[in-house]
Amino acid sequence: MATVARGQLRIYLGAAPGVGKTYAMLAEGQRRRSRGTDVVIALVEPHGRRLTAAMAEGLELVPRRTMSYRSATFTEMDLDAVLARRPRVALVDELAHTNVPGCRNPKRWQDVDELLDAGIDVVTTLNIQHLQSLSDVTRQVTGVEQHETLPDEVARRADQIELVDMTPEALRRRMVHGNVYPPDRIEAALTHYFRPGNLTALRELALLWVADRVEEGLQRYRAEHGIAAPWETRERIVVGIAGENDDEAVIRRAARIAARTPGSDLLAVHVNCDDGLAAGHAATLDTQRALVALLGGSFQQVPGDDVAETLLRFARAENATQMVLGASRRGRLLNLLAGRSIPTRLARRAEHVDVHLVSREGAGRRRLAQAWPLAALRWRRGRASRASAEAAALTRLAGSVLRGRGDPPALLEEIREMFSLAAVSLLERRQDGAGSCWYVVASAGERPPEGPRADVELPVNETFTLAGRGRVLGTDDTRVLYACAVQVVAGITLRRRDEQDAHAAQHEADLRSRSALLAATGQYARGQLAEAQAALAALADHGAAATPDDRAALLAVARRAVDRIGRLVADLSDLSRLHAGALETYIRPVDLDEVIAASLDDLGPGGPRITLSTPEDLPEVIADAALLTRILTSLMADALHRSPADAAPVLTAVGLASQVEIRIADQGPGPHQGDGPSSLALRLARDLTEAMGDTLRCEETRGGRTVILTLPAAARRPPASVSAVLGEATSA
Repeated sequence: MATVARGQLRIYLGAAPGVGKTYAMLAEGQRRRSRGTDVVIALVEPHGRRLTAAMAEGLELVPRRTMSYRSATFTEMDLDAVLARRPRVALVDELAHTNVPGCRNPKRWQDVDELLDAGIDVVTTLNIQHLQSLSDVTRQVTGVEQHETLPDEVARRADQIELVDMTPEALRRRMVHGNVYPPDRIEAALTHYFRPGNLTALRELALLWVADRVEEGLQRYRAEHGIAAPWETRERIVVGIAGENDDEAVIRRAARIAARTPGSDLLAVHVNCDDGLAAGHAATLDTQRALVALLGGSFQQVPGDDVAETLLRFARAENATQMVLGASRRGRLLNLLAGRSIPTRLARRAEHVDVHLVSREGAGRRRLAQAWPLAALRWRRGRASRASAEAAALTRLAGSVLRGRGDPPALLEEIREMFSLAAVSLLERRQDGAGSCWYVVASAGERPPEGPRADVELPVNETFTLAGRGRVLGTDDTRVLYACAVQVVAGITLRRRDEQDAHAAQHEADLRSRSALLAATGQYARGQLAEAQAALAALADHGAAATPDDRAALLAVARRAVDRIGRLVADLSDLSRLHAGALETYIRPVDLDEVIAASLDDLGPGGPRITLSTPEDLPEVIADAALLTRILTSLMADALHRSPADAAPVLTAVGLASQVEIRIADQGPGPHQGDGPSSLALRLARDLTEAMGDTLRCEETRGGRTVILTLPAAARRPPASVSAVLGEATSA
């Protein structure tokens, strides 16, 4: 039976929603359809965008599969229907999407893998923030946690990756015109996720990630075609450091060469070898390391028995275009003792790498004076220097691990450069439904190994293995590499243990907090229930004899108690839904005066009053109106509960730059802050506030308490004439 060739994967990658990835995917489908290719839409998400929907017209659409989950109805790509239809090309939107439970695969990219295995070409879309390796960076930039992520390796395996680019200004104009989001979401998006700074940072991430993939493709092409000569797609200047006092001039000269070409890389390298003449002092090397960092370069120490050969191997591994070395006035006698000079050997063998020699005054005379003693002690000093360098490397790795700064990719990058490898991976054997599989825990370099079979295969323990690509290591290098790998694995194990301990401690604290909260809430509910029962019993016993006013008073007592219990149950329900992830938010500009009025209405008529202090020009806030009403209602009810009858709580609101601050202050000691409704009100308000991405804090004051809610202010709307001019300008 003939083997089906795997399909081709093409990804349209963008930095943010709205740049036109889905439109580009559909345009590619239309182009292929016009050439006679069998193209179907397996799944597309137009998001109500008119131009995107228009581009899909004329393309065959495979009906979606309807599914039910938690009493709700969803539609997903019908994988079996697409496989049965067997088109030449399938268009599948949003590669990082998580499928509804009940689908054959948990992730859409796994569905796409099945289509590719069946020989179907797939054209798909992806946003840069959904890449797993960048999720923490994008969260730091945008403040939004990405719950749907895609392993980088899935995207790296794509046959074609095309960047769909758009400047932040152009994307924001598209939003103003309503081409991305509906009108009621535009202002909130522009003031939050789609701020110019956010979009610029995301665009830079996308450009850099794609540039790295282009570089990987170039290296792969050179390796497949046996091209050893460097291609000057980017200047990489390697400067050799001997560890002598006058090396600073060499470093500065190399930095000036790098500065003449924007985008170039400066790589300083010191070789630890058995040649006592090349051994540098630790203090001098530390000073030079700091200088290289100050000039924007990187500094590495690599082991090697032959300085020239090690430098050349490092330069080739880094695709260097130029090398800068310090030259000394070395006599014929010293050359005979130490062999042909390193710069001369490099210049003869560097081929397409330019070698620059920088003069170092006085170095030749010092070396000539030291030639005979150094020749005698050469082997011993070299071995000691190498052992010291190995110990220093292990100490740096161990220190990084113990200080908690041991980021595995960064440590592996240091190891890769130290041993002049093209790529390294730390692999972990895990058990899944199909048996034992290797997973890449961290990697560095271009095309890192995905399995243990590589140029370097170094088992660390029963679970972890270090794999490397680029060259086969000698016995001494393997020994040092193993010690380094042990440190990396120790760091990962320590980090995982700390995370487990922190999770367990947080879980235990949550349980204690929940138990205390439920106990206090239960006690309060029982008290309110007893109050309602007592009022109803009195009404039953004396109903006929009681006056209308007495009956009304007893009914009011019972009604208030039942209302409090109902509000308590509603709070608990909201808190449970929030923690279960079932509470949706709809963020938009909200009129704070309307929300406060709605909260006061929810409190009901009668009872103690609340003093309001809000300015007339208070800006709108960015929030979920329903959640904000719920928060203010809960906090004001709690403030009323805590305050005595003769001292009303005070609600103040004030605009502070780009924020609005709401304060609800008690005017008396009232009940203790740890009682049921107060604790629950604060817990609910804080959790609901965090669900909107905002902050709430509590300050104890003399004779009371102040709860402070901070919300982002919406941008003030421009006058009509300004809006008209802006619309004309953006339309143009």
